[in-house]
Amino acid sequence: MGENKQNINWFPGHMAKSFRKMAEDLKIIDLVTEIADARVPVSSRNPDLDKLLQNKPRIILLNKSDMADEKATNDWIEHYKKSGIVAIPVDCKTGKGVNAFKTTIKTAMQDKLKKYAESGMAGKPIRVMVVGVPNVGKSSFINRISGGAKAKAENRPGVTRGNQWFTIDKQLELLDTPGVLWPKFEDNTTGEHLSFTGAVTDRIIDTELLAVDLIKILTEKYPEMLKSRYSLDEIPQDEYDALCLIGKKRGMVIKGGETDTLRAANMLLEEFRSCKIGRITLEKVEDYA
Repeated sequence: MGENKQNINWFPGHMAKSFRKMAEDLKIIDLVTEIADARVPVSSRNPDLDKLLQNKPRIILLNKSDMADEKATNDWIEHYKKSGIVAIPVDCKTGKGVNAFKTTIKTAMQDKLKKYAESGMAGKPIRVMVVGVPNVGKSSFINRISGGAKAKAENRPGVTRGNQWFTIDKQLELLDTPGVLWPKFEDNTTGEHLSFTGAVTDRIIDTELLAVDLIKILTEKYPEMLKSRYSLDEIPQDEYDALCLIGKKRGMVIKGGETDTLRAANMLLEEFRSCKIGRITLEKVEDYA
C-alpha cells in the first residue's frame, strides 16, 4: 500500500500574485534570506526561487533544526558551503541560533556597508527579503529577530498574505513575503514530504495513505525510533499492518476489534510533526548525491 503515492498539487491564486510582487521588490533588495525546514531541506525550498532571485546574495536558515537529525543538518550546512551559500541552523520558536543571523548578514554585506560609508550614506540600511514556503517559520523568525510579535504567526499554511517591512536596527531592514509554493511539484515525493511536515494542508490529502508512506520512510531510516516510540518488537513488513499495530498499541480499537486507522494515522503524523518520535531528517545529502 505504501507504493501508492498521492498526487499532491496545491497552488492558491494569491501565490502567483506573490511571485510577481517579489520580482518587483527584488530591485531594492540587497540580500535574500531563505528559510527552509531542516527535516526536508530540499522539498521545503522552492526551485522557482532560484530563477527569480538569480545572482542575489543568499543565506539559508535551516529552521526547526532542534527537530531534525543533527548530523544530517551539519551535512547540509557543509553541502551549501561548497556551493558558496551560508546556512545557519536555527529554531525560530525558541530563538536558538537566531542571534547569529544579524552578524552573518553584516559579514556577508560588509563590502556594501563600506561603500555606503565611503559615499556618505553610512546610515543606509541593508535590505533583506525573507522568503520560504508556507508554514516553514518565517513569521516566527521575524517576530523573534524584531523583538516583538509584529508579523502574524499561525500554524496554518498560507496565513501570511501581505508584504511587510520590519526595521531590525540602523543597519538592517527585513521584508517579509507571503509563503510561496510552486504550481506543480516536480515529483510526488516533494508534495508528500511537505505534507508530512504540515506545509501542505491536511484537508486535501488522504492522511491514512500519508501515514503509511511515513512508516515506510521511518522503517528505512529510523527503525529503532519507530519501534521505541510505539513499543514494537518488530515492524511488520506491510506498512498498513504496521499502522494497524501502532493504533492497537495505543488502544485505538473500534467495534469488532479493528484498528481505527484514521485516528492512528492522525496521531502518527502529529507525533512526527511535534518531534515525539525523535529528531528525524527525511532528506539527507547522500539521497541527492
